[in-house]
Amino acid sequence: MNDATSFDAKLARLEAIVKQLESGDPSLDDAVKLFKEGKTLAAECEQLLKSSQDQIDAAMREDGSAAG
Repeated sequence: MNDATSFDAKLARLEAIVKQLESGDPSLDDAVKLFKEGKTLAAECEQLLKSSQDQIDAAMREDGSAAG
């Protein structure tokens, strides 16, 4: 699974968790488990985004030095 697919899958799961929690259907125990899973997924998505941004920044620096 590449980073984009991984990010998309994690984001989709995170959105599903939010919908479940907003529905008010889960029991308290299930809501806590979902919240913890969501928090982990959010951190993983943030890390993937940061990694992608770092790659873009590096590519922009390379282009800048090649053009100059």
